[in-house]
Amino acid sequence: MNIYEITPFSLLDFPGEVACIVWVSSCNLRCVYCHNPDVVLKKGTKTEEDLFDFLNKRTGKLSAVVFSGGEATLASDITDVIRRVKSMGFKVKLDTNGALPDVISSLLSDNLLDSVALDFKAPDYKISSVVGSQINPEFVSNFWQSCDLLIQHSKLNPLFSFEIRTTLSPDILSEEDIASMMSALDEVSYSGTYWLQNIVSFGEKTLGSIAPASRLFDKAKLPKPSKFSLGFRNF
Repeated sequence: MNIYEITPFSLLDFPGEVACIVWVSSCNLRCVYCHNPDVVLKKGTKTEEDLFDFLNKRTGKLSAVVFSGGEATLASDITDVIRRVKSMGFKVKLDTNGALPDVISSLLSDNLLDSVALDFKAPDYKISSVVGSQINPEFVSNFWQSCDLLIQHSKLNPLFSFEIRTTLSPDILSEEDIASMMSALDEVSYSGTYWLQNIVSFGEKTLGSIAPASRLFDKAKLPKPSKFSLGFRNF
């Protein structure tokens, strides 16, 4: 596993847990608002052995490990690494764009994940303009397959935490776009919290060097979801 960096301490990324964050290098998407361009485009200098050296020193101080990126499921040894982390007594959270449902399915089947945050990038009709024109044509169907896997797993495993989230700038995703995404989540019977995360990085700190939003997002224009709750971060 090629690791860009390890954030040694976080109380925010895995609610209820004292976690570190493993930033896994590379990604299959090129989201214009991505605030981790170096993680996406560059290879890190840390290895999995660096990770386990770090964790051995944090046993009893940390309770969880978050695998983020980039896209962590692209790492060919992700299952072996997570299995080893779990064997040390840590809980594991995965941040993912859902592009590889087979990997997610395998991790769930082996009970290697305690929590997952699934990034819902954009409505189907707008996906290429948000995540890059070179997107794999199977990405949308793979995302929904991953979404269904996670919904079903959460129904059968009450201790498993699962959230869907969208990072938004009103210049990229309009209120109508978000309403369309909410409708899609209702259709697949999502029953958790759908988090809308207001973008906080701009310019060279983002992959697409996007400008600050020209207007405020109007939450009052959003419909009321029928099967899930709506949450807001950074607003």
